[in-house]
Amino acid sequence: MKKILIVALCFFMAACQKTEETQVEELDEMSVFQLPAKWETKKGETIALADLKGNVLVSVMIYTSCKMACPRLVSDMKNIEKEIGQKTKVPVKYLIVSIDPETDTPERLTSFAEENNMTGDQWIFVRGTEEDTREFANVLAVKYASISPVDFSHSNIISVFDKNGVMQHQMEGLAVNNEETIKAIRKNASL
Repeated sequence: MKKILIVALCFFMAACQKTEETQVEELDEMSVFQLPAKWETKKGETIALADLKGNVLVSVMIYTSCKMACPRLVSDMKNIEKEIGQKTKVPVKYLIVSIDPETDTPERLTSFAEENNMTGDQWIFVRGTEEDTREFANVLAVKYASISPVDFSHSNIISVFDKNGVMQHQMEGLAVNNEETIKAIRKNASL
């Protein structure tokens, strides 16, 4: 009888494991985790967005030499992070994507993170190729264009993605009320 129970338990555990593996492999076609791009972090490491699966992502596209909108977007991100805190069921990561990868080297991204007190593991600063950056911007409906060698015109959008990489919310504008963004993050971080 013990042998039968052990065999049945093994079959049950294998079936559960297979179900979990199947769920892990399936991504929504709208998931940013489907994007094939590779990104260089502020530490000089290479990651794919799929490496962030399982985290709620709060994303913004900026460039570190910006003196106009980007400081406000960074402030908004920091305020959102402060409001959410670290204690959530689903981890929340704050993804800062550079639209100026030529200037925003890993060293510059590190320096920027330190200057802005954004050094915790929840803050992920990345840069990519022009093509990958443009593809990500298109997914977020972020428009940007170089207007001089050191200046860009760009949309001011903060996006929230669930743990499967599907966009759940966007906040557009500067210094706007972030209540709805915080609600979207909390909803997805408590699942």
